Amino acid sequence: MAARAPAFWQRRGPVAHLLFPLSVLFGVLARRRRARLTPQRLPVPVIVVGNIAVGGSGKTPVVHWLVDVLRAAGWQPGIISRGHGGRVAGCALVPADGAAADYGDEPVLLARLTACPLVVGRDRPEAARELLRRHPRCDVVIADDGMQHYRLGRALEIAVVDEATLGNHWLLPAGPLREPLGRLAEVDLVIAHGELSASTRAAAAAVPVFDMRLEGSLLRAVSDPARTRPLGDFRGQRVHAVAGIGRPERFFTQLEAAGIEVLPHAFGDHHAFAAADLAFGDALPILMTAKDAVKCAAFAPADCWEFPVRASIGTGAAERILEKLEDGRTTA
Repeated sequence: MAARAPAFWQRRGPVAHLLFPLSVLFGVLARRRRARLTPQRLPVPVIVVGNIAVGGSGKTPVVHWLVDVLRAAGWQPGIISRGHGGRVAGCALVPADGAAADYGDEPVLLARLTACPLVVGRDRPEAARELLRRHPRCDVVIADDGMQHYRLGRALEIAVVDEATLGNHWLLPAGPLREPLGRLAEVDLVIAHGELSASTRAAAAAVPVFDMRLEGSLLRAVSDPARTRPLGDFRGQRVHAVAGIGRPERFFTQLEAAGIEVLPHAFGDHHAFAAADLAFGDALPILMTAKDAVKCAAFAPADCWEFPVRASIGTGAAERILEKLEDGRTTA
C-alpha cells in the first residue's frame, strides 16, 4: 500500500509541536516563492480547481461538473493536470484509451468522463500552451489541482475543501496544510465536501461557500463497462469495498448508507493496483471507485464493479463562475 497521512496531523500533539518551527519556515519560504514568481498569462482564461491541504478533497468530480457547466454555457474547455503517478516525460496529450500507469489515474479518468482534450505535465504553463497548440478551439483551460502553481496565471480559483483533510490546521510538516487556512479568503468560491467547521468558514471570510455531495445509483463492471447493475441490487449483501483515494472511508460510508455490508480495503491515494490486491479468496463481489477502476480493468474479476458518482453542487455556484468568466471576457 502507498503511504497514508501521518496520524499526528490530526491533532496538535507532541510530534506536531516538535515540527511546528519547520512549519513556520515552510510558510515563510512559500510566501517568498509566491512573491517572486511572475504569473504567465495565457490567451484564454484559466480556472484553477485545487485545495490547500495534502490529500484528496473531491476535486475530480468538481472538474467533471465544471466541464458540464462550461459546455452548457457555450464554452469549449480543455483540462491540464500534473499526471500524478504517470511516467510520461514533459507534456503529453492523454488519449481516449490512455493507461493510468502512463498518464496518472485522475487524468485518464477525467479524459474518459469528460471527452475533453487533456494534457498532463509538471510545468503547468507549458502544459496549457501544449493544450492550446493541439486544440486551438479551446477557449477556457481548467487546471486540475493547481492552486499552488503560481507561475500559471488564473482568472478564477475554486477551492475544494474537505474538513477532515485539514487536520490540525497547521502547515507542513507539522500539519497537512500546503497553505494557511486564510488562503481561502483569496479564492473566488469554496466548495465544501461535507460539513465545515466554524473556523474554516470564518477563514473564507466573504468568499461564498457552496455545499457538494457525490451521488450515484448505477454500477459498471470493471472488466466490461457495458454490464451495469443498480446499486440497490447489493443492499443487504456483504461485499469487498476497495478504495485507493484520499478519503477511502467516505466511499465505505456511502456504500453502508445504501444498506450494503462492507468489508473495507483502504489503499493509499494513487495506489498502483495489482491482481493480488483483489485476490480475497472468496466469491464475494468487489466494489471500487471509478478512479481505482481505470487501473484494474486488465485484471479485475467478473464480479468487480465500479461506482461512478457525480457532483451535486449548491445553487449559485455555476452562475458565479460564468459571471466572472463573462466579466473577464468583456473587459479583456
